[in-house]
Amino acid sequence: MENESKNENIYQLNGKVPLRTAIPIGLQHVSAMFASNLTPILIITGICGISSGSALQITILQNAMLIAGLITLVQVIGFGPIGGKLPIVMGTSSGFIGVCRGIAAGMGGGLIGYGAILGASLLGGLFEGVLGLFLKPLRKFFPPIVTGTVVLSIGLSLISIGIAFFAGGFGAKDFGSLENLALGFFVLVIIVIFRHSKSPFLRATSIIIGIIAGYIASLIMGLFLQKTITVAAADGSTVEVIKAWVLQTNKIGAAKWFAIPKFMPVKLVFNAKAIFPMIIMFLVTTVETIGDVSGITQGGLDREATDKELSGSVICDGVGSSFATLFGVLPNTSFSQNVGLVGMTHIVNRFVIAVGGIALVICGLFPKLAAVISIMPYSVLGGAAVMMFASITVSGIELITKEKLTNRNITILIVSLGLGYGLGASSAAVANLPTALQLIFSGGGIVPAAIFAIVLNIILPKEAE
Repeated sequence: MENESKNENIYQLNGKVPLRTAIPIGLQHVSAMFASNLTPILIITGICGISSGSALQITILQNAMLIAGLITLVQVIGFGPIGGKLPIVMGTSSGFIGVCRGIAAGMGGGLIGYGAILGASLLGGLFEGVLGLFLKPLRKFFPPIVTGTVVLSIGLSLISIGIAFFAGGFGAKDFGSLENLALGFFVLVIIVIFRHSKSPFLRATSIIIGIIAGYIASLIMGLFLQKTITVAAADGSTVEVIKAWVLQTNKIGAAKWFAIPKFMPVKLVFNAKAIFPMIIMFLVTTVETIGDVSGITQGGLDREATDKELSGSVICDGVGSSFATLFGVLPNTSFSQNVGLVGMTHIVNRFVIAVGGIALVICGLFPKLAAVISIMPYSVLGGAAVMMFASITVSGIELITKEKLTNRNITILIVSLGLGYGLGASSAAVANLPTALQLIFSGGGIVPAAIFAIVLNIILPKEAE
């Protein structure tokens, strides 16, 4: 009975959970964000001409894992006003890819371009941190209809990413192949089976069980990042198949067992052209974080977030992002993927998430462990992602319906999703707008949907009770 009670504590914010239970669940949260934490860095370093596999790129990737773990711990544990003390996992957000790509192009790429991104992120993070200090008087601008619309937009924007992972990952040569779809579907089925198990522990760890099962299945299928199947399909040569297998496993062999993180691997550059659009992005990510926190408290705790939780989370976002730049890492914000995981499993225990943060720190210190995870096929993650991302959408709907769906609220929702999210999700529709507006709309539908929701909530008159 005592063990059963302790297992139930995973659904309590501050419940005592045994380590044997906390470790697999904490790793489940890490697995949900691991690849997505590194992907934006791989994309932006590539745009800036930092060659793949170079010592600098490996250093930045290693630092990215370490920083994500440290800031997660700060967010979960809380230090003074910094940290919401909620089950929030931090990491490099893909939402910054658009603005970072624009800054890199404007600065001519290279280390100067990457340095300008970091310099602008340092100041942008400080801006968000200060904004978080004054969040309480601004709370009235973020009622459930606004935060719910943002959470709903986050979920909708991530579903397509989840499906892309399910099909093999962006740019995969065998995108949508039968092997990729079968692997993703296999993971999804395993998760559904264990999610409806009679054992509370198996239900709670259904995601990590599905991912491990998918990883093993991919080994059997010879699907390391799809390169094996792609090469085999090209010429049918057994030699080429073996070569592709060795190429992937060599990533583990080449990784060091232990490495000290390098401080300031890239010199920071401060340029007004880079700072302005980054400030806009940090203003937007503040709204996203409010939406994420609201999604966690609604989906996991069945209540609205408090002023202190929102303020601490936003401050941690900003301070953590500024700290990350000192190690060459892009801004760190709350991870929407894990919001979906909380909404699906209802696991909100802070200690469990802290264990996941420690696992990230360990991965940052021991690159060989990270290499084992990094070669996981995207289809495995996609099988889990489609459920987690859809859960965020459901959390958004729950937030929206907490209040009566009046004509005013329905108008806010319709315009925000129809026009705001719609324009943001269609880059071609905004291609002729001024550059400043393109920066707002080019990052997807979340930003414009949030802006429309906030503005309409301010200007539309309240309806009589």
